[in-house]
This record gives sequence, structure tokens and C-alpha cells, in this order.
Amino acid sequence: MTDPMSTPSSLPASTDLLAHLSPEARNAPDSGITGIRSYAAGREDVIPLWIGEGALPTPDFICKAAEDALKAGETFYTYDNGIPELREAIARYHERLYGRPFDANRFSVTGSGMQAIQLAVRLVMSAGEEVIVPSPAWPNIGSAVLVAGGKPVDLPLHFHPEGWKLDIDELFDACTDKTRALFINTPNNPTGWVATLDELKAILDFARERDIWIIADEIYTRFYFGDDRETAPSFYEIAEEDDKILYVNSMSKNWAMTGWRVGWLAAPVSLIPTIGNLTQCSTSGVAPFMQKAASVALNDGELFIAEQIERARSGREKLLAAFQGHNAIRFAPPMGSFYFFFGLEGEADASIIAKRLVDEANVGLAPGFAFGQSGSAFMRLCFATNPDKLDQAIYRLNQWLSR
Repeated sequence: MTDPMSTPSSLPASTDLLAHLSPEARNAPDSGITGIRSYAAGREDVIPLWIGEGALPTPDFICKAAEDALKAGETFYTYDNGIPELREAIARYHERLYGRPFDANRFSVTGSGMQAIQLAVRLVMSAGEEVIVPSPAWPNIGSAVLVAGGKPVDLPLHFHPEGWKLDIDELFDACTDKTRALFINTPNNPTGWVATLDELKAILDFARERDIWIIADEIYTRFYFGDDRETAPSFYEIAEEDDKILYVNSMSKNWAMTGWRVGWLAAPVSLIPTIGNLTQCSTSGVAPFMQKAASVALNDGELFIAEQIERARSGREKLLAAFQGHNAIRFAPPMGSFYFFFGLEGEADASIIAKRLVDEANVGLAPGFAFGQSGSAFMRLCFATNPDKLDQAIYRLNQWLSR
């Protein structure tokens, strides 16, 4: 009689199971950010500034909207592309930002900005094709391309003390006959680089000429620190309705909803049914009570966003005041997002420094290699955090640097 718990000899031993996975699954990269979190696990005195989120919880008025929707029975299947109420709220939000009408049918609700990125990649890229990614870049961008069977092509941004820069000609030269999309994240995570409107125009003209898609990650648009305008420059200001641009956005940063996993993908209206089909193959849509809460956040959340932006602006000013002119530190003042990306003079591998900071200063920062090879000499500090914790982290970093 065969033992039902035995493993048939035709199956691989457990130690060999990885070899029987798809190459895309096997090659999905580890997160360097998760690595430093694991290294610091159990050290309660470490100030964790490695994750890209603010310290404020989701506001009560947003949570109440979710509670009310739950009580009203909003717990059933819903539309793949999102409830009409939320899609209308997203459209009105864009109208307030850009001063012109937006069609709600351009927006598809997603289960996070990350799912929006994955959908965008699936829409425009097939296995073996390429997406150009200016880097340092948020690591999940390249990962989304890899797990879809494509090739992310890192194009290094250039560090200058006055600000990180994208060489437009290098971007164009990196494109080949396999290039399907340019991934443009501005304001940039982690460097704080912000593209000018002229740079966006040049990129759009090139993409039109070469028939290449643009995936525009504009999640940090509201976190802009220039004096010339309220928000960072956007492709929305120059693009036509049917331009080959897919816009990624999320509820996470502006409205302190990182754990809710709600975002959206904006696209030409003709693509929305296809996006819905892809969503049906993955999540079948976002929970309706969460969408109700997101609608309220978009409609009534401007005062809270202003508070978030002010906290980030204050944190940035504290860091610049603490380290401007410090001979041991290399950094460029971030013009957008809410990250301070810095390295130490003479140190090419900041991953070693990041561990030393955990051990010797009780400060947790994300090592720059997590954002691509061009960031390996740097570390990322999120300054949209609790002001008291940021003050303490700055004090600890200064004490450590003075040794």
C-alpha cells in the first residue's frame, strides 16, 4: 500500500524545487530595503527611516468613510476598472491640479501604485523587450519588467552637488529597436531629481517620433520644493489625449494610505477595457469600501495634503541646515519627493555604511544599491517622518560623523 504522505520519486527533491520554477520567478530580485530592515530586526532603539512613507496615520475622515461603506454592505464584487464615484473623484482631482477637464473614463483603479506599474508594463512590453529606467530608481520598477520577461535598462542619472541630472541625449541613445517604453519617475525616488517642463517636452517629442511608450510615475508630484510653481512639471501639461503615455499614481503618499493599497492607472480611453481585462486576471478589482474611502480622500483631503507637504518641506530644511557644507557628506538638495539621498566622501559601497549606522548610530537608512548600481555609494533617508524622530536621527548622524 502506498504511503499517501510519501514523495513520488518522479518529483524533485525539495532542495531542487527552485530549479523547476520559471526563470522570471527565480530571477525576481531581493529588496535591498528589506535586507536592512531584517538586519536591524529586534533593535528597538533604531530610528527607521528606510521606508518611503510619512509617520501620520490615515486621517479619521477617510477611515470613517471606509467604516460607513462596510456598514452599508459595500463588500461585494465590483467593477474591474473601479467604481464610477472614485473614477470621477480622480478626474476632478486632476482638474483642480491642471485647470482643465479630465474624462473619468481615462482612469482605472488599481490595487496600489505597484499594480499600476505592473499593468503598464504588461500593456506595452512582451518578453525579451526593453524598458529604459533612469536610475537610481525605486527597485520595484525594474522588478516589474523582469517578472514580465523583459529587460530593464538602467540609464544612470548624474550626480552634481547642485542636483541630480538626466542627460537627455544619453536617454535617447539608450533606445534600441527592442525599446518599448521609457519609465520616467519625476519627482524621483530616491534622488529628488525633478524634470523640467522643457525636458518633458523633449522626451515626449522623441517618444512620438520613435513610437515609444512613456510610463510616467508622478506619485510625488505634490511634493515639489521649487519656488516657481506649486507642483512639479507633468506630462499632463503638454500631452494630447491619445499620446502613448500611461500615468501611474497612488493614494499612498498624499493621503497617508500606504497600507490601503489603492492606486490608479491613467491611459487613453480606448485602452481602459484592456486594462480591465488584465485586472480581471489578477485582482478582479479593489474592495469597494476602500474605493469609497479613496473617493472621500480625493474630494476632501486637500488640507491634509498641505499638512503632509509642510512636514516634508520642514524635514528637508532641517537636513539641509544640518549638512550643508559638511565635508564628509555628498548630497544634492532634493527638489521633489521626500528623500535625502546622500553618501560619504571616499566610500563607494554605502551598504557597509548603512549597517554601521544601525550598529553604531541606531539609525536605519536604505542602502543605495537597492536603487541600482548608480546609487551604490548613497543612502536614502525618508524625511516625511515624525519631526522629533527626525531631529533625533540628525543628532545621532552628526554625533557619528564627528567620531
